[in-house]
Amino acid sequence: MAIERLQKRGKKAPKDVAIIFGVTGLVGKQLLEKLLSKSKWKVYGVARRQEMTTIKKPNTNTNTNPNYHFISCNLLDPVETQTKLSHLHDVTHVFWVTWASQFPLDSVECYDQNKAMMSNALDSILPGANLKHFSLQTGTKHYVSLQGSSLDHLVKRVSYYDENCPRVEGCNFYYGLEDLLKERLMGVVPWSVHRPGLIIGSSRKTLYNFMGSLCVYGTICKYLNLPFVFGGRKDCFEQQFVDVSDARLVAKQQIWASTNDLVQSNNGQAFNSINGDGSTWKDIWGTIGEKFGAVVPWEMLSEDFTFAGCMSDKGAVWKEIVKKEGLVETEMEDLANWYFLDALFRCPVKMLGTREKADRLGFTTRYHALDSISHWIDVMRNEKLIP
Repeated sequence: MAIERLQKRGKKAPKDVAIIFGVTGLVGKQLLEKLLSKSKWKVYGVARRQEMTTIKKPNTNTNTNPNYHFISCNLLDPVETQTKLSHLHDVTHVFWVTWASQFPLDSVECYDQNKAMMSNALDSILPGANLKHFSLQTGTKHYVSLQGSSLDHLVKRVSYYDENCPRVEGCNFYYGLEDLLKERLMGVVPWSVHRPGLIIGSSRKTLYNFMGSLCVYGTICKYLNLPFVFGGRKDCFEQQFVDVSDARLVAKQQIWASTNDLVQSNNGQAFNSINGDGSTWKDIWGTIGEKFGAVVPWEMLSEDFTFAGCMSDKGAVWKEIVKKEGLVETEMEDLANWYFLDALFRCPVKMLGTREKADRLGFTTRYHALDSISHWIDVMRNEKLIP
């Protein structure tokens, strides 16, 4: 009724105000674009450093949009976090899509650091804000521990995890973040958890950047006339080991869960956030190589090939390509993480989720893995990150 009275008087209704922690990341950039495309949203974006990439859609240029405010902040510093965030009393929706990557996954240090980072943020924004929803992004690694003497039994078993699967042993910082929200929001503020698999998107601020790594690899293969081979294990090539999650889908799901009254839960609501198409690398690898204009060999799989071993010394080649093609100036390591590709294509366990819950509750957006990868190659070309 209050909003209707304001509208009758010719005044603008109050905006929903989002704060995106990790705004320069794969999903953070998509959240920003999608929220700013709707005039009712005002957005604060938090990251250590701003990524100066213009969103090429009407009314969403982050450099000039009056509804967007970037905040440079080190969330691991409680004093800085308090200073820069405690005055944001208009925040209604929180999107947490960041993490501290200084320490190895499943280590106590990684667990403690990520929990401290979120705790600092909550200490700063909770006292003055009137929150409607808190959205937490984690991942399908929620269901699997990489610790233990042998993981062979998990490789041989096809598992499709749903959101009710119990936690596994190990020091997974995802659990710490969920527990912290349950404790600090005290059953008063609705919150949701979103668990993507391999996120497909474009960013120069992401450690595990699949598209950046793939695009640099494909570009160098074409430039040096190298075969576009899949370096990894045969079973990872021929079977699905990790779900693909388009960054557009992950962002849309978080906004859907944050604004849909039918799925609000003060006790926390978890959703797998995946494309759900079941593609294997064997199905799509050749077409990806052709998209780059690279030579695709008849035998695409090479179990002896490692990306770190064959690509780590190509930094000078990448600089040559950047200069010749007039690309945005980047070092190869800004986009490519060869050790990540090697680990991904030799993944020891299946981390596959079901989409049943999200589909049943009304979120039915889907993408095919090949379409997602093709789309983001085009985006990176438009952003002049690759030729």
